[in-house]
Amino acid sequence: QVQLVESGGGLVQAGGSLSLSCVASGSIFSINVMGWYRQAPGKQRELVATFTRGGDTNYADSVKDRFTISRNDAKNTMYLQMNSLKPTDTAVYSCNADIRRSAWSGFSTLWGQGTQVTVSS
Repeated sequence: QVQLVESGGGLVQAGGSLSLSCVASGSIFSINVMGWYRQAPGKQRELVATFTRGGDTNYADSVKDRFTISRNDAKNTMYLQMNSLKPTDTAVYSCNADIRRSAWSGFSTLWGQGTQVTVSS
């Protein structure tokens, strides 16, 4: 069974930094797009950043120049470095990945369970 597990969330003061990790484990042949999403209380889930297998990245305007997404395909791991955090960044952050389990299977989209990030003012 393939699963995604996030780690690294926590409580930080405004202006501080946090680093999140997302590890994909199980039977994995390849991973296409990986991404971070977040959901604040009472709001819809929104895209934070994505990283394609080809190396293209995409960021929400609200996090550009503050957050950096990266991935290590040898470790099936994705990271999110968050700097200059604001109270408005408070949310549950979840990772998402399009995973292919074998050479003869298609891609399936999986989600992690989420990790809480709280930024105090």
